[in-house]
Amino acid sequence: MMALNRILVVEDTDVDRALAIRVLRKVWPSVTILQAQDGQQAVALLEGCLDELPDLILLDVNMPRMDGHAFLEAWYADAKIDVPVVMMLTSSDRSSDRERSERFAGVKSYIVKPLTKALAAKLPELAA
Repeated sequence: MMALNRILVVEDTDVDRALAIRVLRKVWPSVTILQAQDGQQAVALLEGCLDELPDLILLDVNMPRMDGHAFLEAWYADAKIDVPVVMMLTSSDRSSDRERSERFAGVKSYIVKPLTKALAAKLPELAA
């Protein structure tokens, strides 16, 4: 089972991001939680912490500037670095979004919001 030490939450909506972080802190109180408002901010954040990448990225699909799929394309284009496990955390239940996300080897799960305590507790299992 995967160890969770650092999680990056990439979510453009303040309420959804705050809810996910609150649930994560209840279930995983010792985990460091990083946050970004869109894919572009997430790429910049990750490039700034290449020596301490998060163990898990919870990634929304629909965001301005750089959506979740564009983030995946940009991040996976740099094959010289390890890619953290990614789980999509999105309101989109469209099969086309799910299929597009699953094309990336690092995407281990597709979770439709909201993130619940029960789902948060299963993150290490879902990441396997």
